[in-house]
This record gives sequence, C-alpha cells and structure tokens, in this order.
Amino acid sequence: MAVTAQMVKELREKTGAGMMDCKKALTETNGDMEKAIDFLREKGIASAAKKGDRIAAEGLTYVVAEGNNAVILEVNSETDFVAKNEAFQSLVKELAALLLASKPATVEEATALTINGMTVADYINAAIAKIGEKLSLRRFTVLSKSDNDAFGAYLHMGGRISVLTVLEGTTEADSAKDVSMHIAALRPLYVSRDQVSQDEVERERQVLTTQALNEGKPEKIVAKMVEGRLGKYFEDVCLLDQTFVKNPDQKVRQFVESKGATVREFVRYEVGEGIEKREDNFAEEVMNQVNKK
Repeated sequence: MAVTAQMVKELREKTGAGMMDCKKALTETNGDMEKAIDFLREKGIASAAKKGDRIAAEGLTYVVAEGNNAVILEVNSETDFVAKNEAFQSLVKELAALLLASKPATVEEATALTINGMTVADYINAAIAKIGEKLSLRRFTVLSKSDNDAFGAYLHMGGRISVLTVLEGTTEADSAKDVSMHIAALRPLYVSRDQVSQDEVERERQVLTTQALNEGKPEKIVAKMVEGRLGKYFEDVCLLDQTFVKNPDQKVRQFVESKGATVREFVRYEVGEGIEKREDNFAEEVMNQVNKK
C-alpha cells in the first residue's frame, strides 16, 4: 500500500513522532495506522498514541462587561497564527455577546443556543471549515453584580490572559481593574485563606514539615518554622495576602479596604492552561532530517 503524505501527517499528529519515523512505520506496516502506532511505541519513538482529535491548545480568552453583567471565555484553536486571524477574533466576540445575553449554565447548553440561524455547535463547525483548524468553546463564566459594585475586566497580551473581578462596596471600575491586573500577573488561586480547604492546608503542612526535617532542623523548632512557611504559601495562593503589584508597600487586602470594598470573586483564564501541548519546531525537524542524509 502506498504511503501518502496525509497518512504520515495523521500518524505524526497521533504520536508526536518525527516525519521520517512515521513514514518508516507506515511502510513497515503496509499503511495500517494502528499497527504503525504500535511499531513506533515498540521502538520507543512514541510513548503513547494520541488517538483523539488534534490538540487545540492555542486561541484567545476574552472578557466583556455590560451594565451589571459580564462574561469571560476561552475559545481554542490549534495554532497561535489562527488566534490572530480576524475571522477567529470575530467568532470569539460573537460568542461572548451571545453568552452575555443568554447566560447558559454549561458549555453544552451554550453550544445548543442559536446564532445566525444555526446552533453554536454548527456555527463553530462552519468556522472550522472556513479557517481550517479545530476550534472549540472551552469554557466561560457569566457573572452579575449590583449597582453598588464594580467589575474589573482586564485583557492581557491581546487575549492570552483575561481576568474578571467583582468588587463589592465600590463602583470604581478602575480600582477593580487594578486588582484584575494584579491577578493576571500573580495568578492567585483563592480570594482569601478561608477558601483554602483544610485538607489542602494539612497536605502543605506535612510537605513543609518533611522538608524542614530533611534539612536537618531540630524537631522542637520545626513546627514553628512550618507555620512561618505556611504564611508564605498563603501569600502565593491567596489574593488578599499578596503584595499589591502597583504598590509594594501594601497588600491587596489593604488596597481593597482603602476603597471601602471587598473582593467577592474573580475568574482568571489563560489560554491553554491545563491542556497538554505538543511542542513542535517543523523547520528544525526538517533540517535535522535533511542533514542526516
């Protein structure tokens, strides 16, 4: 069976193996894709078969606030190149407007909504056909506030990171945005210490205790040391405990309190976080293959 370039491309996408290795595997297995995957794994060239669809780990996040409602979302593409495409950017904004107006609870509900006479799922598929890459609405959050509160909507690096924060007790959108800028930079996981579960705190305490003992610290002072290090841990993960990026002389808690406000919640999205990415350098790989000949 003749091995085509498309077959090589498909095997490469499924395994992450090199082009020439994929071609050899297909040749050795007479074009049988599954046997070619096993061939590569047996040779230690592919650690595991990626049998799912292509990885869409690039794309854009976006955030928009209108009145007392706001939405933050992430739409993925396969490449950063497509993320800069005007058609893709328009799709993201259209989806944001629909989500803001309809307020669905889940991605499944969102993809069943109607946009321009078709479901969102079909609308995205039409965009895939036009743009030529896998696209997906990965996640979104719709938040609401009262007239006495403020949204902080912040878009960083053209959409690589988006943050949406709700400050209660103030209508100063600029102050809320300052907090969102801080969140974009320092990526806290929680608003305050009371949001961190006891299980997580205890797990961290045990790790820090073991570290201290391994450092040869006397047991009688380890407990005190661990509590001090736990304070640093809370500074790393809790927004209100962090040093404010716009004023190193105060904590975020102090900045917010100076506005007579409290942080109700925040959402931070970064493109592709948590998605396994395959790092490719095609030009370098081609040159390596050429130089081997």
